[in-house]
Amino acid sequence: MAQRRMFSKRIVESARFLKMPPSTQNLYFHLGLNADDDGVVEGYNVMMQTGATEDDLKLLVAKGFVTVLNDDLVTYINDWRENNRIRADRKVDSIYKNLLVKMIPDIELQPSRRRADTKKKPGVKRIEDNGRPLDNQRTTNGPHSLGQSRSGQDSLGQVRSSSSVDETDNKAKPVDNFDDDDDKKQKLLNEINRIAKKYSSSEPTPSEQSALLALSKKLTWKELRLVVMTFSAKVSNGEVQKPFPYLLTVLNEKVTIKERQ
Repeated sequence: MAQRRMFSKRIVESARFLKMPPSTQNLYFHLGLNADDDGVVEGYNVMMQTGATEDDLKLLVAKGFVTVLNDDLVTYINDWRENNRIRADRKVDSIYKNLLVKMIPDIELQPSRRRADTKKKPGVKRIEDNGRPLDNQRTTNGPHSLGQSRSGQDSLGQVRSSSSVDETDNKAKPVDNFDDDDDKKQKLLNEINRIAKKYSSSEPTPSEQSALLALSKKLTWKELRLVVMTFSAKVSNGEVQKPFPYLLTVLNEKVTIKERQ
């Protein structure tokens, strides 16, 4: 990833941007600094590093500065190409390129181009389109070790994610998987009621509450959280007049799509 990023003054000096809280502005800058060459960044990691809250991310979504692409808060910076201009022969495609195109079909991505000095020559390693060597990164004694823990059992995947499971170990269990945590889902449902009552003085009818509970059970906690983030942003900005009918429509669509997959 590049070590330098730019920001357009037209974006960050606009009234729309400056009216946001300093913590939200700070999150935007850090998202931009950590984004890849297509403007995609793992938002959750940046939030943990900067102490930002989900409310900050919700506000950026509501104001149109970013788009959240999935339940893990992988995020696209909407004005990326205005902020940053990258030479085609230096651009490295995002590892989330397929997800980005799927979620934003009409997006115009800058194409990458092979460098002129990367043609294969005698005695020179083959080069990828992005200018990186195409060797197998192996020693004569096997692949490089990334270091072992005291027990010698930790893998790179386990270090990166506390919720990963070693498929070769039948006894292994996720350490931090809250996808089906009923307590956390209930907190999200409480947040929905709080937001609806605060910004629109609305409360769910018994039938709406029943439908809300039934649909939430069909989604994971991460999936429900993403819906609640969007719901909260739209209700707090006055974009939704009838919160619970709107929410039930969104949840129904989400469940239908999930059941078709």
